[in-house]
Amino acid sequence: MGKNNVGDEVQNKQVILRDYITGYPREDDLYISTSKIKLEVPQGSNAVLVKNLYLSCDPTMQFRMRKAEYRLSGYYYYVPGSPINGFGVAKVLDSGHPSFSAGDLVWGTTFWEEYSLIQNPEKLYKIQHTDVPLSYYTGILGMPGITAYAGIFEVGCVKKGECVFISAASGAVGQLTGQFAKLLGCYVVGSAGSQEKVDLLKNKLGFDDAFNYKEEVDLDAALKRYFPEGIDFYFEQVGGKMLDAVLLNMKDHGRIAICGMISQYNLPHPEALENLLHIAFKRLTVKGFSQRDHYHLYPKLLETVLPYIREHKLVYVEDIVEGLENGPAALVGLFSGRNFGKQLVKVASE
Repeated sequence: MGKNNVGDEVQNKQVILRDYITGYPREDDLYISTSKIKLEVPQGSNAVLVKNLYLSCDPTMQFRMRKAEYRLSGYYYYVPGSPINGFGVAKVLDSGHPSFSAGDLVWGTTFWEEYSLIQNPEKLYKIQHTDVPLSYYTGILGMPGITAYAGIFEVGCVKKGECVFISAASGAVGQLTGQFAKLLGCYVVGSAGSQEKVDLLKNKLGFDDAFNYKEEVDLDAALKRYFPEGIDFYFEQVGGKMLDAVLLNMKDHGRIAICGMISQYNLPHPEALENLLHIAFKRLTVKGFSQRDHYHLYPKLLETVLPYIREHKLVYVEDIVEGLENGPAALVGLFSGRNFGKQLVKVASE
C-alpha cells in the first residue's frame, strides 16, 4: 500500500457504538465500519488531523455508552452510530492549530478510528520524550500515570514506613501505585484475580506480597494475615466486599483514596456495605478523586517517572492487541479481568 499524502482521500476504519447499553458492555455493542476521510484540515479551522497509533482501553469508557439517566458529570458521552473516543497516542498529519505541526507526536483524547479530525486540540499533549515506548503515553506517562501519582503523592500523602494495600493491583493504575509506594519505602500488598497476576506483583513489580481475592473465602481473614497491625492507606479500585473487609482492617486515622469501584459498575443494585461505622470508629479519611483534577501534576509525574523508566527501576506491563478490529474485544475484556496489565490497542506504526 502506497504512502498517503496530505490532501488524499482515504478509507477510515472506525469502531462504532451500536446502541446505548445497560449492564455489562458486550462485544456486539460495538461494530467496525469504514468511512472516507480527506487527509487535511479544512481551510481556516484550528483543528488537528491525526493518524492514530495506540488507543487506551479504560474502565470508565463503559459509562459513556449509557443513556442519560446513568450519566456522570464531566464526561463526553458516546452517540449510537458514531465512533467512540478515549485516550490515545497519535501522529499529527496536518494542523490548523498554532501549537501543533505535521510530524508532532501527541497523546490525549482521540477517536477509535484510523484517522481523526480533532476539533478541540486543547486536550492533546505534545510528546517530547520519545526514548521511551510511545505506548507508555496511554499508561504510565498518560492518564493512569496521573491517577497513580495523584493517589499516592497528593491525595494519599503516603509516607515512608506505612502499610499500603492496593486492590486491582496488576491493572493500568494499580501496578504503578504499588511501585510508587515501594519507592517511598512502604510495605505494599496487592490483590488481583489470578495466580499469574499475583506472581507478577510479587516477582516483577516488587510488591512485598499479594493474594488472589477469588481464592479467599474470607477477605477479612486474608487482610489480617497480610496486615496484622492494620492498613495505613488503601488505594481503592474495586469496592463491594473488598472495601467492606478493608474497613475492618484500617488503622485508626487511616486514609482511603477511591478512584474506582469496578466490581460495582455493572450491577443493577450496588452491594450494600456493612462496616461503614468503622469510618467513624477509626476516624478514617475517605476521599474520592479523579485524574481530571490533577493534570497540574503532569510535569512532576514526568520528572519523577522518566529517570526511573530509563534506569529500569519502574516496570510497566502492557497487554497490547494488534488491529482496530480487535479493539471491541479488548475493551470488553477489561470487565472480566481478561487483560494482563495495561490494556491497549495498536492501530498503526508511525
